Amino acid sequence: MSGVRIRPATEADVDALDAMLRALSEHLGDHDLHTGNAGALRRHGPWGTGFFEALIAEAGADACGMSLYFKHFSTLRGVPGVYVQDLWIAPDQRGSGLGRRLLAAVAREAAERWGAAYLSLMANRHNSGAVRFYDRLGFGAYADDLPMGLAGERFARLAREGAA
Repeated sequence: MSGVRIRPATEADVDALDAMLRALSEHLGDHDLHTGNAGALRRHGPWGTGFFEALIAEAGADACGMSLYFKHFSTLRGVPGVYVQDLWIAPDQRGSGLGRRLLAAVAREAAERWGAAYLSLMANRHNSGAVRFYDRLGFGAYADDLPMGLAGERFARLAREGAA
C-alpha cells in the first residue's frame, strides 16, 4: 500500500468517481438499479450544491479507492456525525488497509470540519467481505433500526401532499 495517497476529490475527479461507483454497483449486483451518473455527481458534489463530500485514494496517477460521505445528525446522541454512503476499494488493494485508511480520513475530516462524534454507514448484507471488515473495525448493527426508503412515484406523491 506504500505510495497510496488519500486526498479530497475535486471536480476533475467526477469521471473517476462515477467509474468507481459503477464498479461498486457491479460488485454488489446492483448495476441494473444504478442510475447515478457523472452529471449528478458534478451537480451535487462539494463543487456544486454540496450534498456530499468525497475522498479519492490514488496509487500514482490511478484512482484505487474512494469514499463518499455527508453530514449526519443524531437527535438521540445530540451530536453531529458523518454518514459514509459509499466506500470502494480496487480489487488489487483489498486487504491492504486502504479501506481503514479511507474511513479514518473521513472520520478525521468530519471531526475537524463539523465536530462529528460518530460515523454511520450501511453494509450490504450480501457483501460478506465488507461485513467482516466493518466487524473487525468495531462497527455494530443498530438492533432496533430497520432501514427503509421511499423513492420514485411514491416519493413524488408524498412530496405533492406536502404542498397543500
